Amino acid sequence: MIGLLAAVAAGAATGNRARAATTERVVVDRFTGLAVGGMDPVAYFTESRAVPGQADIEASLAGAVWRFRNDDNRAFFLAHPEIYGPQFGGYDPVDVARGVTVAGRPQVWLVAGQRLYLFARIESRDAFAADPAAILQEARARWPHLRDALAQ
Repeated sequence: MIGLLAAVAAGAATGNRARAATTERVVVDRFTGLAVGGMDPVAYFTESRAVPGQADIEASLAGAVWRFRNDDNRAFFLAHPEIYGPQFGGYDPVDVARGVTVAGRPQVWLVAGQRLYLFARIESRDAFAADPAAILQEARARWPHLRDALAQ
């Protein structure tokens, strides 16, 4: 019982990052299988904010469960997951550019060039916003190797 309480306390202290699987090609919550923390990925584009998806409006794609606010958003996502899904599988592009995979957080995001990016830290988002072209060039060069090293 004490061990269980310690594990729960340790998990609460580390926040969402501890629950995100960083061995998958798409970042998912290792307990629920949810991508983007259960947020509707299309809402980042249509509402310019993180909006929780509904448990009864889901789709499974790329080894993850995606939730949506409404059926239209689900249809948009399924028609174009390469647009609405987070780039680099939801890993922080600044960290990918450095050659490491760190799970992005659904609350720290940016839409740039008609694509969604999630970041592990606000500082990473700010650095990306200041010079997205340079960071994307390096991240795109490193991503294939990093992606291939992740679980299949």
